[in-house]
Amino acid sequence: MLRIVLVEDEDIIRRGLVETVDWAAMGAEIAGEAADGEEALPLIRELRPDVLITDIRMTNMDGLELARRLRAENIRPKLVFLTSYTDFEYVREALRLQAADYLLKPVDDEALAKLIRKLGAEQQEDLPFAAELSRAAASKNPYVRAAWQAITEKYQHHISLEQVAEEQLVSVSYLSRKLKEEAGDTFGTLLAKYRLQQAVQLLRTGTLRVYEVAEQTGFGDYKNFCQVFRRYLHTTPRTIIQESIGG
Repeated sequence: MLRIVLVEDEDIIRRGLVETVDWAAMGAEIAGEAADGEEALPLIRELRPDVLITDIRMTNMDGLELARRLRAENIRPKLVFLTSYTDFEYVREALRLQAADYLLKPVDDEALAKLIRKLGAEQQEDLPFAAELSRAAASKNPYVRAAWQAITEKYQHHISLEQVAEEQLVSVSYLSRKLKEEAGDTFGTLLAKYRLQQAVQLLRTGTLRVYEVAEQTGFGDYKNFCQVFRRYLHTTPRTIIQESIGG
């Protein structure tokens, strides 16, 4: 799930975006919010969000200066700027700062949803097993969809193929075969890969210890977590943390 920090100095716009947009349906959450760049900077240092959505023009510290400060500290969330039709000089500068995109105010819900889903897909693409997860998520087979839903909703707890098959009133062998056909993986492997995807997102925040991430993503045992991490990602959890904080 994408973790987003929202920075907007107009309270009514900020509250509207936080409270009325169905972020969870886009695979995202608002991790924090601020009224200007000065307020946002320490918040972003602490939260290490995946995406920063910020107004370009604000008092105290505008969105462009906030982006420059973050780049100078090697904090690199995806940048999305909120702008008006009259701000295109600012937009050109935003693009020079390698902004992911910009949205015109008032923000169109459909344009916002499309952008957030695109950023979420891009985040998954840097994992070597992104294709398998995408195939499972896109399956039209009702039993495969049920298995995928069980994985995404219950990955933090103990869950097995047998449990899902029993709930769906199908045989274990049938469900296993369909998962292999449509996603290219077994249930256990898909579960491990989804847990790793969530673990990488948590590690990149730089706010949790490795054992805490292991516990929060269903691996439980620290040693097992590190072994699975290295098997599929060919690196270590600590390396991900160090990279995320510019170390």
